[in-house]
Amino acid sequence: MTLDRRNLALLVALTLAWGVNWPVMKIGVAHFPPLGFRLLCMAGGLIALGLALRAKGIPLTLPRETWGTVFKLALPNMVIWHLLAIGAVKMLSSGRAAILGYTMPIWAVVWGLVLFRERISAWAWVGIGCALAGTLLLMSSEFGALTGSPTGTVMMLAAAAGWGYGTQLMKRTPVDIPLGTLTFWMLAVALPFLLAGTLLFEDGWRMPNAIEWAAIVYNAVVVFAFCHLVWFALARSLPPVVSSLSIMFIPVVGVFSGMWMLGEQPHWQDYAAIVLMFAALASVLLVPLLMPRLRRRA
Repeated sequence: MTLDRRNLALLVALTLAWGVNWPVMKIGVAHFPPLGFRLLCMAGGLIALGLALRAKGIPLTLPRETWGTVFKLALPNMVIWHLLAIGAVKMLSSGRAAILGYTMPIWAVVWGLVLFRERISAWAWVGIGCALAGTLLLMSSEFGALTGSPTGTVMMLAAAAGWGYGTQLMKRTPVDIPLGTLTFWMLAVALPFLLAGTLLFEDGWRMPNAIEWAAIVYNAVVVFAFCHLVWFALARSLPPVVSSLSIMFIPVVGVFSGMWMLGEQPHWQDYAAIVLMFAALASVLLVPLLMPRLRRRA
């Protein structure tokens, strides 16, 4: 449970790769149907992840008795998240989408309270309040701007809520298969939904241009294959406090990479929301892990 140089390098690479992907997705959907873009990314990612798992000797076979469970887990974690998030990215700045998307841990706490009667600490209530304040700040900015998109804000929040609910299900649903195999088949479940969505609701299909292909390849290889496998490895070998820090810094990377890659100019509401979301995530992810250590030292 130590952070050696190799794990530190992987953690930094993971945070940068996921954070930079927000403006990369924005580039990919700028002039291309968003669901179609995500469909191509996920199909390529499924192939890349399958090859990576086979190379590591991880089986891809799925026992018949686990099919229903995998489908139940895939709906919130993959289908709802990917369908709503990619549509919201097209409507919002990449940095703002990243900030809202990574309210997921807060939603996981809320679902635990509402559906599973979990008892939450005073610090968790502080986190929920900070996240709510940050969200309202961003929504007020979207309503006030002529080019704002409150619909995109609501879609991204719904995507994060679905992911948070899926996180609760993942924690509460025993599945006796490797995590890599589970991820592979959850991606496979999401593909038909993306295909149906782009056929029913989108038009203007064409071959992607060079920049769009680059965004697709980045998502397929870096995000779906590399990031997923690295995340599973780090989650098993590092203290939770360390992996939690990665989640907290991803939207920050998303904001500043959007400034660098797309020329986006965040407003004061974005910076204030980063501070509020950082405080919210810290109260939910870090305080419960640090308090027992502080009590022991005291």
